[in-house]
Amino acid sequence: MTGQLRQMDAGDLDAVMQVELRGYDYPWTRGIFIDCLRANHECWVLETHNEMIGHAVLSVGAGEAHLLNVCVSRERQGQGFGRRLVEHALTRARARLAKIVFLEVRASNAIATQLYESVGFNEIGKRRNYYPAQRGQEDARVLALQFI
Repeated sequence: MTGQLRQMDAGDLDAVMQVELRGYDYPWTRGIFIDCLRANHECWVLETHNEMIGHAVLSVGAGEAHLLNVCVSRERQGQGFGRRLVEHALTRARARLAKIVFLEVRASNAIATQLYESVGFNEIGKRRNYYPAQRGQEDARVLALQFI
């Protein structure tokens, strides 16, 4: 596993959007990423040899963090890059003095849930009809990881 982590900037948005659009059935818009950059969220990209592998967005404030987005290009999934992005986001949350990190994950996304649980997240609740889905809405599992 190779790849360089660095802060996302506006110049990355074309490549980020390519990964996002291929990675999700209901992707974030370019405007959402622009808003995250403007809000000074922790926005990170993972790339290698001029190839965008993935990205992560973390919001931190008032002793809490929220992992808003983690996406790895479909061609690079299953190679540990998602774990690397999540672990980096957790490192950044600790550095910013967060005591707890929250995230939502689709109830149907067993692979992502397994990753999150393997780094210490636990389910603390559900959000009914949180995500758009092919047939209406899908529930989200709310996960949290508390730093000791």
